[in-house]
Amino acid sequence: MIATGVVVEYNPFHNGHLYHIKQSKKHTDADVMIAVMSGHFLQRGEPAFIDKWTRTKIALANGADLVIELPYSYATAQASDFAKGGVLLLEALQCDFLSFGSEQGEITPFLDTYKLLEDHNHELQQNVKQLVQSGLSYPQALNTAYQRLIPNNQLTYADLTKPNNILGYHYVEAVQKYHTNVKPITIQRVQAGYHDAIQNGTTIASATGIRQAIQEHHSLQNVSSFLPKATFHALTEWYDEHHHFASWELFWPFLRFSILRLSPKEIASYAEVTEGIEFLIIQAAKECPDFNGFMQKVKSKRYTWTRIQRMLTHIFTNFTWQQLKSSDLPNYIRLLGMTQNGQQYLSERKKLFTLPVISRAASSNDPMLLQDIHATDLYMLALGKNKIGMDYKIPPIRI
Repeated sequence: MIATGVVVEYNPFHNGHLYHIKQSKKHTDADVMIAVMSGHFLQRGEPAFIDKWTRTKIALANGADLVIELPYSYATAQASDFAKGGVLLLEALQCDFLSFGSEQGEITPFLDTYKLLEDHNHELQQNVKQLVQSGLSYPQALNTAYQRLIPNNQLTYADLTKPNNILGYHYVEAVQKYHTNVKPITIQRVQAGYHDAIQNGTTIASATGIRQAIQEHHSLQNVSSFLPKATFHALTEWYDEHHHFASWELFWPFLRFSILRLSPKEIASYAEVTEGIEFLIIQAAKECPDFNGFMQKVKSKRYTWTRIQRMLTHIFTNFTWQQLKSSDLPNYIRLLGMTQNGQQYLSERKKLFTLPVISRAASSNDPMLLQDIHATDLYMLALGKNKIGMDYKIPPIRI
C-alpha cells in the first residue's frame, strides 16, 4: 500500500483541507492517507477550537485513514521543530510521501532553498543574530538574512515571506536533515491565504478566517459553504453541547490565575520565556481583565503575537525549558483514529514501524505522552467541562 502523510491541525477541517487530501491522493496514487495531527494546543500557541477526538472524527470522515497525535512538545513548537516531529513520525510509520500545502506550489524551489541555506548556514546564522540584536523579530531577521543570500541565477527559490512556504521549507529541511525515506511533495494553496478573512462567493477560506467569523457572529451559518458536511455537523453538535468554542479569551481567567500565582523567576523557567519578559507578563496580567487587552500590552516588535502565545501556552500547561530541551525525538506513535483501510495498513506494516504504536494511554509512561494527557486535562477544565482523564477513557476512533 502506498502511504501519503500530512502534518495538520485541522482547526477546524475545511474545504481547503479536503482539497489538499484529494490532490495529495491523486498526485501520489496513495492507498492510505495518514494525518499527524496536533492535540489540544497548537503551533501558534492557541488552544484548539474543538477537541482532538472531534477533529479526528472529522478527518476520518473526509479522507484520512489514520490519525496520529503530534506530541505537545512538537505541536506547540516553532516551525522547525513542528516539522521535525511530524516528519519523524511519518518516517516511523513507513510513509512514502509527505504532502504539504504551499503558496509556492512546486517542490523544486524548496529543494533549491534548502541547498542554498545549508551551503551558507554559518553566514545565515551570523546575519540573523546581528539583525535580531538590531531590533528585528526573529522571523523578520531570518527572512532578511535569507534574501541577502539569494544569488542572481536561473534557479527559483521559495518565497519565505509566506507562512505555508516557511513551514514547507522546514518539512523539506527535516526530510533531508534526518535522511528519511519520505519524499516531499507540495500542493498549491488555492483561494485563501493563511490569515485571510472569509470572502463571500468562494468555497475555500482559511481556518483563521472561519474561526474569526464564527466567534464574531456566534453562528455557523455564515461559514457553512466553507466546510464539508461532517465538519458543519460536528461543530453544530459541539456548540449545542458547550455553547462556545475554545479560545484564549474563554480560557483567560485560568491563564491569568496561572500567571499571577507565579514569581518572575518561576515564569522565566517556562519554555520560550526569555529576556526578562516575565516582568511584563505579570504586570499586564494584573492590569488586564481580558486576553486581547493583555496581548496588546505585551506584544512588541521583538515579540510577535505567536511567540507570546507560545510562552503563555507553556505557562498554562506547566511546560518548562528543561522539559523542552529533553524532548528530542519522538518515542512512540499515538493512535487517535482509523478507518478500515487504515487498520489494514497497520496490520500489514506494523512490524516494520520503527516506533511502538500506543492505542491505550495507560500502556505507557513516556514523558511526552504524560504531557499530552496533562494538556488535555487543563484544556477540558478551562473549557468548563469536568472531564479529567479523557485520554485514558477514549479508545482510538474507528470508522
